[in-house]
Amino acid sequence: MPRPALIPLSTGTPPSRARAAVLVLHGGRADDVRPLSRVNPPAWRMRPFASAIAGATAHDGVLVAHVRYRHRGWNGADAHPVTDAGRALDELRALARPVPVVLVGHSLGGRAALRAAAGTDVVGVVALAPWCPPGEPTAHLLGRTVVALHDEADRVTSAADTWAFLARARAAGAHVVGIAMPGGGHTMLRGARQWHRFTTQAVTALLGLSPFPEVPADSTAVLPRCTGP
Repeated sequence: MPRPALIPLSTGTPPSRARAAVLVLHGGRADDVRPLSRVNPPAWRMRPFASAIAGATAHDGVLVAHVRYRHRGWNGADAHPVTDAGRALDELRALARPVPVVLVGHSLGGRAALRAAAGTDVVGVVALAPWCPPGEPTAHLLGRTVVALHDEADRVTSAADTWAFLARARAAGAHVVGIAMPGGGHTMLRGARQWHRFTTQAVTALLGLSPFPEVPADSTAVLPRCTGP
């Protein structure tokens, strides 16, 4: 039997009492069927995001959890991280009953989050430097809100592909926000606090806990939100 896909943070919100949830998905490789190793820098990079979100929602009954992958890569049509995200959503429903969910994903995890947004409980996605190759589906995003942050100097994933994806998602009926970040590259290390802060504010807005944040200083709204989430 596979290990659980849902790894909740140790916060004051037990799953059984959660009123909402945030699932965090880290990056990975395009093709690699090996299991994850204990040394996993992409997963470590998402820890500050998860901690910031948990801190901002500590008194709001929000469960924050990581998604555990079984493989390091996307692996073509198998799209393994999407399956893992689906398992995590199923486990969440079993633990906490259906609650509103926001998915936060980086790179490969951003692509997986956008695909997994087909889940009935998912209200929105925050995609960080996501991998959005041409042809990614968007019809399932009808009525959902997608926020994408990307540094246009990113040399690993394409910001132009991200903006094109958002344009297709908006045409499919999604509410979209595209923010060109002033730095950070693919790892989001330079200006990390700004990435953490805006991501956290976007998550709380998607959950209805705060107003939608202003565009970060020195950033550019590439595709502004067409309607409220």
